[in-house]
Parts: sequence; structure tokens; C-alpha cells
Amino acid sequence: MPTLSKRLTLRGCSLAFDDSGGDEPAVVFLHGAGADHVMFSAQVEAVIASGRRALMLDLRGHGQSRPNLVPITAESLVADIEELIASRGLDRPVLVGHSLGGNLAQALVRKAPEAFSGLMVLDSTWNNGPLTVWQRQLLRLAAPALALVPAARLPRLLAEASATSDFARRDAERAFAQVAKSEFLDIWRATTAFVDPDPTYRTPVPLGLVRGALDRTGNIATAMPAWARHEGVREVVIPDAGHIVSQDAPDAVTDELLRFLRSIRAQR
Repeated sequence: MPTLSKRLTLRGCSLAFDDSGGDEPAVVFLHGAGADHVMFSAQVEAVIASGRRALMLDLRGHGQSRPNLVPITAESLVADIEELIASRGLDRPVLVGHSLGGNLAQALVRKAPEAFSGLMVLDSTWNNGPLTVWQRQLLRLAAPALALVPAARLPRLLAEASATSDFARRDAERAFAQVAKSEFLDIWRATTAFVDPDPTYRTPVPLGLVRGALDRTGNIATAMPAWARHEGVREVVIPDAGHIVSQDAPDAVTDELLRFLRSIRAQR
């Protein structure tokens, strides 16, 4: 696993990241819960090869951004990315977020839409989408249910539920094994805290939605198509891929990302 070469000192954590330099708008990659920057390796390489600036990082408490000495919350994750973007002087970057990273990216755009050029979300629930009573109950019970799983079994269980390819499963298990069970429960609670239904909200920047056809995580398989209809955008569904679509189908995701970036550039 490549070592991230740069550090940003934040409250309770030293955030590990890399910044390739290159043309603006930069592309900021935000990984999923329990994962790390490695999940976007293929896409980062392609973005850099296209001449664009790419910024990859490990969220606090993940990968090389450890140890983390304060509780991980939705608010702290938002503040971390705001500080990182400001510290690098990025000019209206494009956010690419997977799962938790997608929830985080949605929150950042909603908070300051003028600060971003575009938003691509991979296999993440819709922060502002409607929830049934049953879905609310499942969100409330998810953390207690995960707490019952023995810590030694959790990385493999999560990896097997998240990916369809052997490569993606192995890398997911590696990443999940770096996160203590207590930290992962905090991360999961932070993820669910981003869910805030609002039927009036529309994403104010170009939006791309990508989902693995075999993703059965949470309500993503129903929420993303509903989100696409609500926004009037195309949802790209990748055949045979699961939740970790960037590693189950790296070429297909890379092609879609580059297409999305070209469409943003054409609108500028």
C-alpha cells in the first residue's frame, strides 16, 4: 500500500493525504467507512494521467490518518475536509465520494455549493431522500447489531458483504482490519447522522450517480434510483459489481468518472 506523503494537523488527528498538482478543478476522493484511499487507486491514476489535479486522503481514524484521539462525528469529518481544501488552496474542486465519502460529499456541497464544481457519488445513500418507518428503524438498530459481531470476525464479514471480486474483498478486509471495532461503530454512527430527509432539496452542482448492480448495502439499491429520478439525472449501474464498485469494476468506474469530468469542463 503506497504511503501518503503529506500531513495536515487537525484536532486529535494528523490527516494523511497526497496532492498530485495539475489542472483545476481538482478532484477530491473521499473513501467509504472503514476503507482508505487505496479503494480509488485506479481512478486517481487515470485522473492524474488526464492532467488533472487529484487529492486523495485517509479520513480521520482510517488508514494512515491514525491514531485519532477524539470521537469521529459527521461534523468533524466535514470540518476536516473543509480545512484540507482550504490548506491546499483548491479552486472549486469536484468531490468524488463512496458510501460514507458520498454522504460526506453531499453534506459539503449542501453547506457551501459555491465552493464546488461537481459531485459524483458512488454506492451511497441519498442524504436528503425520504425514509419509511422501517428504514428509520433499521438505521437506529444497525449500530447495536454491529456491536454484537465479534471484533475478530467483523473485517471479513464486512468485506464479504461489500465486494464481489476476490481482489476487492481482500483489500477491503485489509482496510477494515486497521479500524478498531469501537472506532468503526463511531464511524457508522457518523455515517447515519448525515441522513436528513428534505424533499425540497436539489443538488445545485453537476451530479453523477454510480452504483454496483449487486450492492445490497442498506437502502442504496432503492435510494439511488429514486435520487436520480428526483434530480433528473442518469444513474449509472455497473453490472456484476457490489458496494465497492471502484474496485469490483475499476475500468467501468474510471470511464464514467472521466466522462463526468469532461462534461463539467464543457459546462465551464
